[in-house]
Amino acid sequence: MVAATLSLAQAPTAPEATDASKIPDPEKVKTSAESVGRMRGALKDVLQKLEEARNTKDVVKLNCVNEKLTQIKGLLRISEQSDVQLQEAVARKETATAEHEFTKVTIARSKVEQLRAEAEQCIGQLAFRTDENLSVEVEVPDYLPPGDPSQMPPPISIDSRPPPASPTM
Repeated sequence: MVAATLSLAQAPTAPEATDASKIPDPEKVKTSAESVGRMRGALKDVLQKLEEARNTKDVVKLNCVNEKLTQIKGLLRISEQSDVQLQEAVARKETATAEHEFTKVTIARSKVEQLRAEAEQCIGQLAFRTDENLSVEVEVPDYLPPGDPSQMPPPISIDSRPPPASPTM
């Protein structure tokens, strides 16, 4: 998990969606194509994680990775369509449409990178399952006081009423 986090932290990030109007159209097309390529790479990585989960026969990991994979496939499909529409908008010199499609690809890339990291966590997580044959032994250190500190002693019961505070009563 640490290696995945480091590689994501070191990866060049796509320009933010708010900067789309400041990026020239040819750069948008180039960055969008690179982003789609990175998303395809993420898809391949998560497919490998899915295979790894299948090989371990861990249903919890398999379901977790499969959920991330499904989301990545959807985002990649949207990004591929947006990449084509971006290229068409640039060719027609439709700046607003180009910015919109570029923003969609940029947001999808960010989400796919997040899903890739989550898929890595799925494989790294322990499947919390127990069976009826599980036993746990607890060793209590000698220096601890005896008894259960979570059990409070019962309150002291008062058998008689105290004397009146005032002699006139």
